[in-house]
Amino acid sequence: MQSELEQRLAELRDKGLYRRLRVISGPQGPRVLLDGKPVLLLCSNNYLGLADDPRVRGAAAEAAMRYGAGAGASRLVSGNMTVHRRLEERLAEFKGYEACVLFGSGYLANTGVIQALARAGEVVLSDELNHASIIDGCRLAKAERFVYRHCDLEHLEWGLRKAEGRASLIVTDSVFSMDGDVAPLAEIVELAERYDCRVMVDEAHATGALGPGGRGAVAAAGLEGEVDVLVGTLGKALGSYGAYVCCSRTMAKYLVNTARTLIFSTALPPPVVAAALAALEILEERPERVERLRRNARILRSTLADHGVEVPSQTQILPAVVGPAAAATRACELALERGVFAQAIRPPTVPEGTSRLRLTVMASHTEAELRHAGRTLAQALRTARQEMRERTSSALAVA
Repeated sequence: MQSELEQRLAELRDKGLYRRLRVISGPQGPRVLLDGKPVLLLCSNNYLGLADDPRVRGAAAEAAMRYGAGAGASRLVSGNMTVHRRLEERLAEFKGYEACVLFGSGYLANTGVIQALARAGEVVLSDELNHASIIDGCRLAKAERFVYRHCDLEHLEWGLRKAEGRASLIVTDSVFSMDGDVAPLAEIVELAERYDCRVMVDEAHATGALGPGGRGAVAAAGLEGEVDVLVGTLGKALGSYGAYVCCSRTMAKYLVNTARTLIFSTALPPPVVAAALAALEILEERPERVERLRRNARILRSTLADHGVEVPSQTQILPAVVGPAAAATRACELALERGVFAQAIRPPTVPEGTSRLRLTVMASHTEAELRHAGRTLAQALRTARQEMRERTSSALAVA
């Protein structure tokens, strides 16, 4: 059995798909110690730099002393605490919804909600580039699945017609995590109304980055109240951990009674809830952080373009697609040698042949840091692509 696992690991190495855990020392920030080496960090979801904000860290420490380190039970048993309720009320108000329900993580929120809403005999419709947690939620649900081509509204409508009245839920990311593009939310909502089904939008990468005051892509499109279920995470722009679902009061009661990932999970620890509360307060008090994030994305995008690397995204997620997994890994290592960390993203996270460096900026990066990173990454990408072409030419010559 052991040798079989070693053989599988060897196969992953041969395909350029082997992964290993790297260790960061100290807090998350623009510069970190990675495996003992100082690097500029370009692949964190700590978009607003709040994970290491003194006020956020202080709130977590105070909550640990006041409430303890853990909640002790699931929320339906004895783990539901005042700090959970306060965060839910603040998030619902921030997003413009009647109610909010906290979940243990974005993965648990998406799998739990889809499983609860897409029942046997119904159809759930999902964008092909949705996050893995949405894909797995669709797989776990008893409903029939229809995966529509990425942001293809004609294909989505074809699926709705094919469902013949059984469509119960359209689910999409608002900002796609690996490509950084934005779903056509207004058109999706219009289709949902026409075909009488619900819409669920995951704002994991939009909250704190898009919309007025960082309220997300749904708010940017003026669709608050028209999206039935809005999912967000606390572990990205809000710098903590966990997730939430904003919805109507009736929907919230339904999820508390039917979402298995909420029912059978221990409640979020009070320190991470208090940290998220503090982060949300900072976001509301200082929305200029959102504008700084957008400015930093423009700086890195323009620097890359100046050095021959075009990235199509208009958000803080900038995908530099390389192609083969081995070339993406090589580009990552070359950049690391020059002190810039941008993780290589490979299948199954992205489709075959689209391995990439997924670059993400933070509001706390300086312009000088981003211009240095852009030059370094462009050079690493050029070298990796050139080496790949030379290997391919050599292989063809031998053949």
